[in-house]
Amino acid sequence: MDTPISSLEKRKYNLRQWFKYLFILALIIAGIFLLRNLLKTEVKKEDFIFAYVERGDMENTISASGMVIPSFEQQINAPVSTEIKQIHLNSGTRVEPNDLILSLDDEYINLEFASLKDQLELKKNNITKLKLEYHKDLKELDYEDQIKGLRLSSLEASLTDMQRLKTIGSATQEEVEQAALNVQIEKLEKKKLENQLNFRKKVISSDERNLELEVLIQDKKLRELSRKLQETAVRAPRGGVITWVNENIGQKVNEGDPLVRIANLESFRIEATCSDRYSNLIKVGMPVKVRVNRTMIEGVINSILPAVENNTIAFVVLLNESNHQDLRPNMRVEVFIISDKKEDVVKVRNGSAFTGGVEQEVFVVEGSKAIKRKVKIGLTNTEFVELRGENIQPGEQIIISDMQDFIHLDIINLIQD
Repeated sequence: MDTPISSLEKRKYNLRQWFKYLFILALIIAGIFLLRNLLKTEVKKEDFIFAYVERGDMENTISASGMVIPSFEQQINAPVSTEIKQIHLNSGTRVEPNDLILSLDDEYINLEFASLKDQLELKKNNITKLKLEYHKDLKELDYEDQIKGLRLSSLEASLTDMQRLKTIGSATQEEVEQAALNVQIEKLEKKKLENQLNFRKKVISSDERNLELEVLIQDKKLRELSRKLQETAVRAPRGGVITWVNENIGQKVNEGDPLVRIANLESFRIEATCSDRYSNLIKVGMPVKVRVNRTMIEGVINSILPAVENNTIAFVVLLNESNHQDLRPNMRVEVFIISDKKEDVVKVRNGSAFTGGVEQEVFVVEGSKAIKRKVKIGLTNTEFVELRGENIQPGEQIIISDMQDFIHLDIINLIQD
């Protein structure tokens, strides 16, 4: 027996049918709009950007970013560990050589200098005293050697007398032999004393040299401390502008900590970075163009840093106009490295129509129509694209705006609004 369908089930069924029909209708409408768009061949002319093909020189460039920095910047560091006592000139002040910028507390270093000076004087006095003692010892050894020489002469005379007395029977053979032994012993003792005297002379000479070196080292330390004492009055080593100064009066600074930076703001250079994928192309001496505001300044790569950080390489650019009026410290600029250059090529202004391929299709204006042609792409930079092949000639006008929505068409009718 059939079960009757409830009204609720009937409504659900009808609703699903309506949704199905609405979905089919939406697909039909979307298809109509898509088909109209695909078949659309008439477009307002002002919707596109046009450019004329021309002939001229062409440069291939590698884009990089850079920062303007002073050609010269010197940092002055703390000569000793001390405190900042007084600030005389602030950041941004123009200075001349020897201008006083800040003062450091010199009380401790003055005490150290005085102590080191006293130690040096004490060492000099000790050297004088030791020299007198050394010379006294040498004199005494020399006198002993002379005495030994006199004794040896006396013993040799006694030996001669004994030998003479023995010939006349007044002395025995034993007495002669004893006299000869005494002479031999005295000779050996004299040689021993002479050897001791020579050794003592060499030792004294070495000791004196060591003491003199100690004095020289101490004197060098004293001169170094004297220089550091003078540097507690921090002065400008050359003319320029103070770009930074530690203005924290009373702050403890360690030896070597930065105190002041002075730059020459009349001359600048560029520190630039670019992707390391161009590392095999970038060389020292390559020409460069730097865009400062709306001005292009030419330059050359002076040096390339060997380290690669964060997949970028860094290099330094020297500018032909390093004192250009538009240059400012820490200004961000665009850098274009000229990797290749051609003369008398067919080119057109760069635009979003060019997607980077070696070969692509462009729309060339012929009267009220834009006709698609295939061209080969040569050198490319931010301003121009080189067009190669017989399909394009100087003087023709092409569309350089994005044409992805029209790439399926061969001809576009341009409507003048």
